[in-house]
Amino acid sequence: MSRKYKFHNQEGLYFVSFAVVYWIDVFTREEYFAILTDSLDYCRKNKGMEIYAWCIMPSHVHLIFRAKANNPSVLLKELKTYTSKQLQKAIAEHNQESRKEWILWLMERAGLKNSNVKHRQFWQQHNKPIELLSAAVIDQKIDYIHNNPVEAGFVTEPDHWKYSSAIDFSGGKGVLEMDLV
Repeated sequence: MSRKYKFHNQEGLYFVSFAVVYWIDVFTREEYFAILTDSLDYCRKNKGMEIYAWCIMPSHVHLIFRAKANNPSVLLKELKTYTSKQLQKAIAEHNQESRKEWILWLMERAGLKNSNVKHRQFWQQHNKPIELLSAAVIDQKIDYIHNNPVEAGFVTEPDHWKYSSAIDFSGGKGVLEMDLV
């Protein structure tokens, strides 16, 4: 892995992106979004994750965060491990999930290719952390995060996407509490 994609400064503010294996559009149901937002909220309230901007897209997540305990890689690994298990369980148990067998089969296939995975793999392993060292770069990443649903054609305005901090940045109240940069 490239040196630039590691958490070098444990106290740093980071932009990360992580995707579902094979870029599967999993986040299509309210229950799946809730598992991830509830987990982010738990990490914020109990694990020392400071969340400055975020967006959940159907197949991936963007996040700007800092770890109060100076453990960003551990914190992100715990979040991804927990949500992986919970989301796989929710998909497997959802009576109306028409793509259930296909999604689980793809995750099992990804898990077989990865020696670090025992059964199924939900998230791709890399997070591509980028430390944010200036106000200009922070602003650029926040704009990128918030415009992702617009660029994808899901909404016409960033603050119309429910699963994003764009709502908070435009004066509203989103589904996830935020920290101030």
